Amino acid sequence: MKTFLYSTRFKKNLKKLDKKIIKAFKTRFVIFQENEYASILNNHPLKAEFADCKSINITGDYRLVYKRTDNLYIFLDIGTHSQLYD
Repeated sequence: MKTFLYSTRFKKNLKKLDKKIIKAFKTRFVIFQENEYASILNNHPLKAEFADCKSINITGDYRLVYKRTDNLYIFLDIGTHSQLYD
């Protein structure tokens, strides 16, 4: 069984998003729960300071950064590519 935890940063940034992005997140979250490697998510490992994390696409520019340990998924942050990585 998968368990999801949400960091304070993730929750704070999710609340700031436009309703269309939040809706896209909810849609992608359902897909993620069923198959975290569905091609639409473009799930991929990150590098450098995020080397122990992975990212999925929410929209063309919005990403979700998370960590996984066995069946525990910790959502760390959500935002545009430039907000997260620059």
